[in-house]
Amino acid sequence: MNLVDSFSEFKAGKNIDRPTMVRVLEDVFRTLIRKKYGSDENFDVIVNTQNGDLEMWRVRLIVPDGEVTEQDKQISFSEAQAIDDDYEIGEECYEQLTLIEFGRRAIMAARQTLISRIMDLEKDEIYKKYMDRVGEIVLGEVSQIMKREVLILDDVTGNELVIPRNEMIRGDYFRKGDMVRGVIRRVEMKNNNPVIVVSRTDSTFLEKLLEQEVPEIEDGLITVKKIVRIPGERAKVAVESYDERVDPVGACVGMKGSRIHGIVRELKNENIDIVNYTTNINLYIQRSLTPAKVSSISLDDEKMRASVFLPADQVSLAIGKGGSNIKLAGKLTGYEIDVY
Repeated sequence: MNLVDSFSEFKAGKNIDRPTMVRVLEDVFRTLIRKKYGSDENFDVIVNTQNGDLEMWRVRLIVPDGEVTEQDKQISFSEAQAIDDDYEIGEECYEQLTLIEFGRRAIMAARQTLISRIMDLEKDEIYKKYMDRVGEIVLGEVSQIMKREVLILDDVTGNELVIPRNEMIRGDYFRKGDMVRGVIRRVEMKNNNPVIVVSRTDSTFLEKLLEQEVPEIEDGLITVKKIVRIPGERAKVAVESYDERVDPVGACVGMKGSRIHGIVRELKNENIDIVNYTTNINLYIQRSLTPAKVSSISLDDEKMRASVFLPADQVSLAIGKGGSNIKLAGKLTGYEIDVY
């Protein structure tokens, strides 16, 4: 029954660094020693980081026979001679301990402690790793479909991620084995387990998809100022260019819509309006109501309301299906919009 073998077993395929692993091992064995001897003061625990070998030594001062007053710290000369006949009085005697001396039950308990400590470390490691990745796109394979959520396995790390139903787009329908993309929305600890929540409805998902498709955004030539979405239905994206030679709307849409098409497909045919951002509120509201053509706008800046006048045939376009267009235009500009 070898704990050290179990150690090598744990170490393989775990992403815990060696110093941490050594510290845990040393801890577990010192606990073992304290239980048996009442203290671990006069003991050395040496863990070889290369091969996982482990040695435990008991260190005591050699005193003449019959003069042992402290069992923990002293050993009689004849006992020391039995260990190694080169020992002299006044020297320190090193006696190697074997695991068997601790008894099977103590070893089993130590193994359990070791397993749970390592599992805790792994959970912390996963938590930290994904906390640093919040807002990043992740690709995973659907492993399980439940009533309220879908579990996917991260394509890179193999860790389990969760897409709750309310983070899915209306047209999303997954089967086991499907590959799914989403954005890491948050990481939380539930019952001491890290839960990585992935979203397909979050605005960040659309932003990251744009970043992947439009090099000018990644290069910082174009900035995404704001994104508002009704997932699976419609989205409006306000973009601004820092280089007047670059048309931000054209760059995001691409030749014949080549760049935006892939994103629209990924988002289950979500209608994406790309709008050129401006600080001129009248113009901004006008642009935000695309595809409707606006005749004139009157603003009430105090109440943050805008009255928009359009030809009769443009009103339904401005409002959009189920009011989606006007609702998103309001969210994008921050104004309550009335159409006349």
